[in-house]
Amino acid sequence: MTNEKSFKTKTKVILGALLVLLVIGGYYGLQFYKVYFAPNTTGKEKYLYVRTGHTLDDLFEEIRRKDILTDIGTFSQAAAKMDLKGALKPGRYKIAKGMTNRGLINMLKAGNQEPVKLKFQNIRKKENFAGYLAKSLESDSLTFIKLLDSAALIEKYGFNKDNSYTMFIPNTYELYWNTSPSEFFEKMQKEYEKFWNDSRKAKAAALNLSPIQVSILASIVDAEALYDKEMPIIAGLYLNRLNKGILLQADPTVIYANDDFTVKRVTNSLLQVQSRYNTYKYAGLPPGPIMMPSINAIDAVLNKDNNNYIYMCAKEDFSGFHNFAVTVQEHETNAKKYREALNKRNIYK
Repeated sequence: MTNEKSFKTKTKVILGALLVLLVIGGYYGLQFYKVYFAPNTTGKEKYLYVRTGHTLDDLFEEIRRKDILTDIGTFSQAAAKMDLKGALKPGRYKIAKGMTNRGLINMLKAGNQEPVKLKFQNIRKKENFAGYLAKSLESDSLTFIKLLDSAALIEKYGFNKDNSYTMFIPNTYELYWNTSPSEFFEKMQKEYEKFWNDSRKAKAAALNLSPIQVSILASIVDAEALYDKEMPIIAGLYLNRLNKGILLQADPTVIYANDDFTVKRVTNSLLQVQSRYNTYKYAGLPPGPIMMPSINAIDAVLNKDNNNYIYMCAKEDFSGFHNFAVTVQEHETNAKKYREALNKRNIYK
């Protein structure tokens, strides 16, 4: 009887000890699960941005400010155990709802960021382009402008401050958010070299133009043409004027020179602006593009229409198409119709 009682007592003690161990083990297991494997992102923010040079404290501040995690305490513990402080990489990271601390930290340590898609064309000025880049990449617009105007850098690639804008070929590109301005510039130069293949270079040479000059002319063609199918005709017209030594007299260059893009009618006062971009005063091409030309406009110049046109004027029906003319008499007739249409609509500037 005594042995049986003693056995039962020992059994209870063992079971009690096991229960305590299970409770303790369960507690620590639950804590381990919470720290590493429990869903912890709120889903309120799609991306987490880690700036170049940011510390772990900066990361925590960003996480708090954007309410990215449900429990920042467990994240802090996991970050310490997984040595995030010594391996944090800058970038733009996609945050899925319900991500674990372990998954998020491994992503930040490995630098597994999602690329940014840059799609640009027909951006008017370098300043506008720099602003667009600053919205999509880490660096600010001033940094991009300084680089675009850096004589030492752009001359290295065969450009100058006036025509450096021609090196950016409009397209869709994938880059990492923390791509530096110099890395971006280098990538664009490689894309430029790829675009200007032997075939395009040969076509430019046949027109007695350099790739840069083709792009400058293409920027005027792009500004003039509302419809792509008119681009080769307009390109042919302007090349006729260039080859004959006639002033281009392109209205978009005057608008650019006056830096007033609200103009609907180019008046005589606007034509008086003293600028190398005013093709009513200065012969030949302007020193740089008046906008970022599209690939269609560049190819329209390279594959220009063989015509004898010297003059063009917007159609009086405001369709966006143009009337083209060989003689000044034909042009005056077309221009008169358009002026009368403008007056009828009370468009005087």
